[in-house]
Amino acid sequence: MISESHRSWHFLARVCLGVLSMAAAVPVAGAQTSYTWDQIKARFEADNPTLKADQANVEEMRAEEITADLRPNPQFSLTADGTQIAPHDNIWQPTRGTFVVPTISYLHERDHKRELRLQSAQEGTLIATSQHSDLERNLLFGLRAQFVQVLEAKALVDLARKELDYYDHIISISQARFKGGDLAKIDFERIELQRVQYESDLQTADVNLRTAKIELLQLLDDSKTPVDQFDAEGPFDFSSQLAPLDSFHQIALANRPDLRAALQSVQQAETNHKLAVANGSTDPTFSGWYTYNSSNNNPSATQTLGLGVSIPLRIFDRNQGEKQRTQIDILRNQQLADAAHAQVFSDVDSAYTQVNSNLILLRPYRDKYLTEAVEVRDTVTYAWQHGGASLMDFLNAQSDYRQVQTAYVQLVGAYLTAAAQLNMAVGQEVIQ
Repeated sequence: MISESHRSWHFLARVCLGVLSMAAAVPVAGAQTSYTWDQIKARFEADNPTLKADQANVEEMRAEEITADLRPNPQFSLTADGTQIAPHDNIWQPTRGTFVVPTISYLHERDHKRELRLQSAQEGTLIATSQHSDLERNLLFGLRAQFVQVLEAKALVDLARKELDYYDHIISISQARFKGGDLAKIDFERIELQRVQYESDLQTADVNLRTAKIELLQLLDDSKTPVDQFDAEGPFDFSSQLAPLDSFHQIALANRPDLRAALQSVQQAETNHKLAVANGSTDPTFSGWYTYNSSNNNPSATQTLGLGVSIPLRIFDRNQGEKQRTQIDILRNQQLADAAHAQVFSDVDSAYTQVNSNLILLRPYRDKYLTEAVEVRDTVTYAWQHGGASLMDFLNAQSDYRQVQTAYVQLVGAYLTAAAQLNMAVGQEVIQ
């Protein structure tokens, strides 16, 4: 028989085991999932409602190709005449004099009207597809810019945390000097007061990081994932090499979907003009019929076959207005294509200039300013600890270091945003 004390021990063991299991499960439940740019982009392309709606428009345009390729339906008519409404020879024979004429007719379209309609519809689908790609290009730039904002905010949080840890180390050394009588109380308090700035920097960086993540989740149309369980990861750096401007021009001319849509619109306008000319031509209607006339005196002619053709006389309406409209539309789309071509060069030039400007600023930071900021901070700190520099020099050196590091992180973020702008300008990711 189990004693009461054994029961108590077993109960406590089960409770402890349950608590340990819950504690082990908490980190798993709240684990943070990091997404790379490719993963973020794939989620966006799969779930974005704007892209889905526009893709449905492309499918609608593709369905119109079926309608454009349809042939005219044949027509069937049935005529009955000669039916008696009074008895003949006092005998009711209502169908004695009736003759029946079933007729089948078909409109024959000339000058390749159906083929031109299909071609125009197919070109409309190509335009819609290019416009969909252009919409995606613009939306992805906003997504990429927000992704960079998250990376920049993470870098600023890491920087603020490192600076706070470093300054806490300085405070510990200063406290030891103060207790040893090597530092005045007022100087120690001034050093401690400066910690507020570092704490404020860290808190601001944390808020900015959470805000950037919230906005990125909003772009992903994800309202269910908690911010603390979502993260973005990727290289937060820059490449000092930049290809010549002309190479970006050539890539843009080959890949920009809005330029492609403009050129495709010119082709469709030319096809529509050909269709308007074809619609001005005459389309004959061929018909054939069978006649049964029971009242015909010729017993051999009670059943007859007939053929006919109907040709409209296009004297007044020869589709003149549509011919002129489509001719004007060709010129209009050519001008729009020229404007799109110029816009491509303008976008590439502007984005390229911004990237190059950021590189001009970043290179000396990486090659000289960052190293000098560390050297100045460490040298002045060492000199101040040994009485060779004033407190103001020490605090200024700390502030200068923080400003240089922060400016560098912000410049890298500006470079990545400008690189995303250049990618959008050329129509593909040429800078990762």
